[in-house]
Amino acid sequence: MQCYVYRSRRKPGSFLFLPEKDHFERVPEVLMTIFGVPEFSFDFELTEQRKLVLKLEAHEIRRVIQENGFFLQLPPNEEQRC
Repeated sequence: MQCYVYRSRRKPGSFLFLPEKDHFERVPEVLMTIFGVPEFSFDFELTEQRKLVLKLEAHEIRRVIQENGFFLQLPPNEEQRC
């Protein structure tokens, strides 16, 4: 699965992963308001063999993207508060 990663200028350390470039339709409006204007960072092929900085495995990120249409990565200190 190809992933397109956008960073938030408003929330440093927050990243939005999408399966299609610039397709934000499935991201809730309230989340986009909090996230701010997304800035494209990079794209990559999400495979099981790929080592990720995230604590989650590639198959878990893929599952979330397939279910929700996006994956939101928050900075570690914000993840602990959720």
